[in-house]
Amino acid sequence: MRILGYGLLMILLGGCSSLYDKQVEWEYIEPATYPVLQAVGYAPIAEQQGSSDTLKMLQAIKASKLDAYRELAEQVYGQRLSGQESLSNLVLSNAQLKSSVDGVIRGAKVVKSYAVDDNTYATELELDMRKVHDIYLAVAKPKRVKKVRYY
Repeated sequence: MRILGYGLLMILLGGCSSLYDKQVEWEYIEPATYPVLQAVGYAPIAEQQGSSDTLKMLQAIKASKLDAYRELAEQVYGQRLSGQESLSNLVLSNAQLKSSVDGVIRGAKVVKSYAVDDNTYATELELDMRKVHDIYLAVAKPKRVKKVRYY
C-alpha cells in the first residue's frame, strides 16, 4: 500500500512538469538616444580648512568636484525627500524637511575646473550616457527574450 501511495505521488508530481524542453535565445537592448548630462559644483575657498591659501584652494577643488558629482547623482537617481510635521493644540509647531541623494556615478569626466572669483571654486562635469551604457553592458549584460524554441 505504501508503494502504491508513493507511486501515485510521483505520477501527480510528474504531471506538474512540462512535457517539452525549451531553448531561449536572448538579445541585447540598445536605447535609441543617449543624453549627455552636465553638472556644476561650487565650493567657497575661504571657508575651507587649511593653514595656507594653497591648501584651502586644494580643499575647495575637491569640494567643488564632490558637489558636481552630487548634482549628477541627483539627475540620474533623483532626490529622496522626507518630511515631518507636528501639531500642538491644532497649531503647527514643528516642520522638518530632509533630502538625501544616494547612487553610483561611473564614467563622468571633468570638463573644466576653475576659480570663479577669489572666493569660489567651480568644477564642471559631464556624463555621457552612452559611456555609462557601455560600462553597464560590460558588468551586468542585460538581456531580453529573442526567441523560444520548444522541442
